[in-house]
Amino acid sequence: AKRLSRLSVVTWEQNDIAGRPLVAPIFEGINENDLLIADVTTLNFNVTYEIGFAIGSRKRVFLIKHSGITRDEESVRRVGIFDTLGYEPYRDSDELFRKLSYPIDDTPIEMASGFDSKAPLYVLETPVRTEEMGYIISRVKKVRMNFRSFTPSEHSRLSAMEAVTHVANSLGVLVPLLQSYVVDSNIHNIRAAFVIGLAHGMQKATLLLQGGDAPVPLDVRDFVETYRHPKELDELIEKLARDVFAALQGRDELGLPETGLLASLSLGDPMAENEFQTLGSYYIETDEYRRTQRGEVNLVVGRKGTGKTALFAQVRDRLRRDRQNIVVDLKPEGYQLVKLKDDVLKYLSKGARQHLVTAFWEYLLLLEVCYKVLEKDADIHLRDHRLTEPYRQLSASYYRESVDTKGDFSERLTELSHRIATAYSSKHSASEDVHLSTGEVTELIHKEDLHKLSQQLSEYLSFKKGVWILFDNLDRGWSAHGLTADDVLMVRALIDAGRKIQRGMQRDEHDFHCVIFLRNDVYQLLMDETSDFGKEMRASLDWRDPDLLRKLVHLRLQQNPELPKDVEFDRLWREICVSHLEGVDSFQYLIDRSLMRPRNVLKILTHCRGSAVNLGHGKIEEEDIRKGLAAYSTDLLTEIDQELTDIDASANGLVYVFLREASEFSPEDIPILLELKSVPIEKMEQITQFLLYFGFLGVKIANDEPQYIHDVGYDMKILRALIAKHPVVVRFTINPACWPALSIQP
Repeated sequence: AKRLSRLSVVTWEQNDIAGRPLVAPIFEGINENDLLIADVTTLNFNVTYEIGFAIGSRKRVFLIKHSGITRDEESVRRVGIFDTLGYEPYRDSDELFRKLSYPIDDTPIEMASGFDSKAPLYVLETPVRTEEMGYIISRVKKVRMNFRSFTPSEHSRLSAMEAVTHVANSLGVLVPLLQSYVVDSNIHNIRAAFVIGLAHGMQKATLLLQGGDAPVPLDVRDFVETYRHPKELDELIEKLARDVFAALQGRDELGLPETGLLASLSLGDPMAENEFQTLGSYYIETDEYRRTQRGEVNLVVGRKGTGKTALFAQVRDRLRRDRQNIVVDLKPEGYQLVKLKDDVLKYLSKGARQHLVTAFWEYLLLLEVCYKVLEKDADIHLRDHRLTEPYRQLSASYYRESVDTKGDFSERLTELSHRIATAYSSKHSASEDVHLSTGEVTELIHKEDLHKLSQQLSEYLSFKKGVWILFDNLDRGWSAHGLTADDVLMVRALIDAGRKIQRGMQRDEHDFHCVIFLRNDVYQLLMDETSDFGKEMRASLDWRDPDLLRKLVHLRLQQNPELPKDVEFDRLWREICVSHLEGVDSFQYLIDRSLMRPRNVLKILTHCRGSAVNLGHGKIEEEDIRKGLAAYSTDLLTEIDQELTDIDASANGLVYVFLREASEFSPEDIPILLELKSVPIEKMEQITQFLLYFGFLGVKIANDEPQYIHDVGYDMKILRALIAKHPVVVRFTINPACWPALSIQP
């Protein structure tokens, strides 16, 4: 390194030229010279900023301090920057002249040349966690920028080298200034000057924030972004995020095709039924999946679109890999029980209904296990002498009992339902409130001795490893007039029958499991009517973690041969979609409108991608997201309306009364709106609970963020408690996912 033995000194006053910005010649002087000499006797924002700028510009900084002035010594110590950089003390001008006359090393401070892609943002936090600082951190998290920060509550002093290292390893720097009346504002603002100076010198993306109308230091007047309300920060932080992610992309090329990527991109089908052949390659094996596969649950509950059918298929396929397992997968449609409900149940007393339907399911499930065993071992029993005689006995009993059809389960269900209805009608005609004895129920359902069939099946299962009954789709095809008491009875009786068979077979030491897949709202109705169902071992598929939805999409993206397999999701996502929208990470923006349902996330992406491809865009732009959300919103509103109607026929078309209404309103407004649909007064509270339960409505307390059902762990008690505890300031909000379809403006 060379040493400067003779200095040609230029002061900042000499650079002051009329008509030019005052700070411009200072920056030019720093850039054009080898050394910056700065006096730090008293703390000065502008000087500190220039010191940081010089260091960031790879210039040598030589600090001097008058030893006879002690006014800011305590503050200098607390700031931490200058004493860690080092400075030369002087008593008078003669001593200063002598020290500047000695050769001075002009080697700049060494700093990293790379960056931390996992945390590309550096945040200088304030000594006091103000409301604004909390909001800033919240928004940074919203835009999905991982960050490192200097936190005064954890570190009392900011080392100069620590600041240099963190800024050098970042692609963006965020620094808020404090107004003078805030505790320790002078300490923080000096640190802020140094950090923002470093960032400008290194040409990093920066955001320097000033709240209110306080005076702004001269050197940074052109760079400061002022705000008067925290909400104004959204757009500013989004812009910083875009700059950071643009810099990140520019330094990390993935070598993707320049054109046609979106057109060839596949995310799979939102409906699990349409992708059974490929689902296994990108299915997320959640804890709920593993618990079901291990036989720890007998109920799997979840809302539409949360992955019940996908889990059903994956558990079934995994268990089938072991040929010693018997897997009975049953997927009927609800309409196949119409004959039984219309011609039998409505004439029976309540007790007789429960008795008959439970026996009906027990008989049918037992027959289906027999059918699957006989089908699976149709050839094997001829080659295995151990199975030959038990197989023949079981086969004879089964065919004496079974319905007269060789079709699939749905046909056998329909045939048995028809057979019972015919037998009942011939004996009881249309008598009202009929009571049936156990013998009469047996006569209606069984042909022979069911106990004997059960015993023979149990003996045969001793040659098998495990038996699984997986029952899905019972709520499919239910009446458009809403869920009736008989529908709930059908489900409750099915669960009872499955539990009874399972207990009996497990007493005989068989690994036997009956798992029923059920919509969450139907399960809730069962809970309301029968408290015992709270004791059932169940797996809930209601999604709570946005990162799991990211993983779901990431796995699907990785199935595309054009995309690399070892790149993290956020990096990949920025290649196919604009990074931010309305101050939020764009993928989080979509999740917030998905009601936390995987199917909805895939639907939104499909619509957005379709818009981008149709308009010839290289990636999904803001315009495509808005158009995609508009199409999805229409679909979603139709689905919500149908879900509500499934539960209560009077709710049909009810969501459309919110057309062109405000995005939020008071609880007192709800009855006024519901009156437009002629909803009876006694049902208004129930309908409001439905709207909250399905996520159409959320609860907002004062200026807090709205809370939807998925934000409170799908616990309606929490939403009710929020409403009850804050009656004066509570507001209802319509889910933003429904705004486009209902023409709602925030």
